[in-house]
Amino acid sequence: MQNTIFIVQTHAAVLQQTNFNVLKRPNAFSKNKLSIKKTFYGHGKLLITAEYYVLAGAKALAVPCKQGQSLVFEENNSSLLSWQSFDFQGNCWFSGEFELDPLKEIGGTPTGVGTKLLQILQATRTLNPDFLRQGGQVQTHLEFDRKWGLGSSSTLISNLAEWAQINPFELLENTFGGSGYDLSCASAQGPIHFQRNGFSPKVTPVEFNPPFAQQLFFVYQNNKQNSGSEIDKTKHLAFKDKEKINALTEAITSCENQAKFNALLAEHEELVGHYLKRIPIQKQLFNDFKGQIKSLGAWGGDFMLVSGDKEADLYFKTKGYSIFYPFEALVLDSP
Repeated sequence: MQNTIFIVQTHAAVLQQTNFNVLKRPNAFSKNKLSIKKTFYGHGKLLITAEYYVLAGAKALAVPCKQGQSLVFEENNSSLLSWQSFDFQGNCWFSGEFELDPLKEIGGTPTGVGTKLLQILQATRTLNPDFLRQGGQVQTHLEFDRKWGLGSSSTLISNLAEWAQINPFELLENTFGGSGYDLSCASAQGPIHFQRNGFSPKVTPVEFNPPFAQQLFFVYQNNKQNSGSEIDKTKHLAFKDKEKINALTEAITSCENQAKFNALLAEHEELVGHYLKRIPIQKQLFNDFKGQIKSLGAWGGDFMLVSGDKEADLYFKTKGYSIFYPFEALVLDSP
């Protein structure tokens, strides 16, 4: 662990109103006569290269988002944990209460969210038996729509792991599973190369801010993809051409010419499409687009990367894709 770095109109208006300069790492502690307050923060994520292949140890390019999720715990003298989760518009979308000894849900919204949260809290305590022995209140606040696939789960796992002072990758394995690149993004300060390696992945900060970044965009596909089910669907497939993916990751990261960048994205799409036995999204839905489109993360939903020009916004809006962000609006660049 010592060598690991732990790393649209309406929607745009909401993001512009959000103050992203608060609740950043490192965590904050405040103490008064009545309570102890602890604050944690994790960045959202976008996987630019090596989707699926990252599970087999391929080198991936991933970027933390400027938007993330905070977790605030305020201790009190009760034997209960009260939990509230707020979305990016300030609406409470989950509330519940938990007994602490033993950990169990005793009330709240009648959904499966409380059951899953209880499982996560139990897994956290398994890794640190001293975790959450004092009652209090938790509030989590998202800075992006939880349907967008930007990391509502990974930022929660990252925040809980920091709070409990445990290995976040071990907690991830015991809860959601996955490669862990999203956890590294949660605490990263800029783009990274990520390679899976048990609970101690190799994470390297990199520069990824192409000179044509103003022609790069992220477009939501109007559909949230379930990463867990996608992983299950591909478990039986053999990962081939891992070294090609590694080379593409390096080339895409350092590319300074948009035409070459587009060609690299197209090559990546063809390689992953061949592995999945699926047709890349541009050939399926946008074959008249004058640029290049690449799926991000699990294919079939969430955001896609668009390399185009100033007309790209109009192109996608006329096709019903209104959630459209410039590169610099989402990507947290290195300080």
